[in-house]
Parts: sequence; C-alpha cells; structure tokens
Amino acid sequence: MSDAPTPILLAWSGGKDCLMALQRLRADPHWQVVGLLTTINRSYARIAMHGVRADVLKAQVDALGLPLVEVPLDWPGSNEAYEAAHAQALADARMRWPGIRHCAFGDLFLEDVRDYRVRQLAREHWRAVFPLWGEDTAALSRRFVAEGHRALLCCVDTQQLDASWCGRAYDAALLDALPAGVDPCGERGEFHTLSFGGPLFKHTLKLRRGESVLRDNRFQFTDFMLDDAAQG
Repeated sequence: MSDAPTPILLAWSGGKDCLMALQRLRADPHWQVVGLLTTINRSYARIAMHGVRADVLKAQVDALGLPLVEVPLDWPGSNEAYEAAHAQALADARMRWPGIRHCAFGDLFLEDVRDYRVRQLAREHWRAVFPLWGEDTAALSRRFVAEGHRALLCCVDTQQLDASWCGRAYDAALLDALPAGVDPCGERGEFHTLSFGGPLFKHTLKLRRGESVLRDNRFQFTDFMLDDAAQG
C-alpha cells in the first residue's frame, strides 16, 4: 500500500477560514493540497460573495505557492449555472491531477451548508472534507490572530453587524469589540474576510484600501487593491 499523501483541492474564498483549513491540511501527512478552487464573478473579475479583486486573488495564491482552479460565473447567474461551472472545474482538475477525488472546505458548523457541499461533490463522485468542522469558533478566531495570520473585513452583512466594521483589521481588538451574538468567525455570514499575510504566506501582500459601498441595501463591501508602489 502506498504511503503517498492523497491529493486534495481546497475551496478558496480568500478569507481566514479557508486559510486555517489550508494550515490544518498541510499539517496532516494524509493530505497534499494541490490547488485552490475559487468561484470567480467573471462580469466583475472578483471572487464571488467576498468581492475580492481577481488580481488580489492571484497575489494570494502566488504567495501561498499553489495553483488556482477557477469556477467562472457570469452575473447575474443561476444556481444551475454555478453547479455546471463547478462540475466542469472538477473535471478540469481531474485532467490536471489524475485520481484526485477530494475537496476541502473551511466550514465550521452550518449543517445545511455542509450537506449541500457533500451532495454537490457526490454527483461528480468526489468527497468533501471539513478540516475545521466542529471547532470552537471563539478559540479558532483567537488562535488565528495569535499565530500571526493577517486578514481584513471585506464584506459585512449590515443586518447582522454595523457597516462601520467593514474594512477593519481582523485582530484581537476587533474580537474584543464584536457585539454579542455575532460569531467571531462570521460563520453565519455576519462578515467575510480577506487574508493577506502570516505564516503561510511567502510575503505579506501590500494592499491599499479603496471605497466602501452598500449593495442590495444590505451588504457593505470595502475594496482592497494591490499597492503597486509598495510591492516594488
């Protein structure tokens, strides 16, 4: 029997939870993360949901030393279109890494989300892996900060958290100040993050904060751009 690690993709949103999942997988000799799987809003050249620019995503994956597998979507798009694009991306991954049949996610405790991912992958004869599942989110958030990982809030659901939180650093001060009832990892969609440095990155991304905008009268997004002058 081969002792070679099992190849696995990691669903990558650009945020802190998938970064912690990457760290956990890399520490487990059973797995070899071979690539990052990201859904891209092709109409706006941004990561779907988080709104992170595609060039920032590219800088992330370069700094993490992993190739990117894109799930391209037009906007607006249907769930059927997403699932078709996702299935095609998995097929492309199988061509690139023969034998690969696993994809990991950074989900923590939402059963309905987990069940959807399991069903979606099963249709393509893949298996879902959840390296952080069931973790205490208060402890996980503190460990993220203590280990030197760096992230910023790039999207806030203003029905759950005030818009003024968007753009802030995800650090100990933020965790101390979060209102009661807001999950410290934002697992219920209270906020999304953009990871840009720490022990898994070859170098810290130099980012420049742009404008903040409210979309759909609910979601506050803060734009972050590569600071080209600082990069050089």
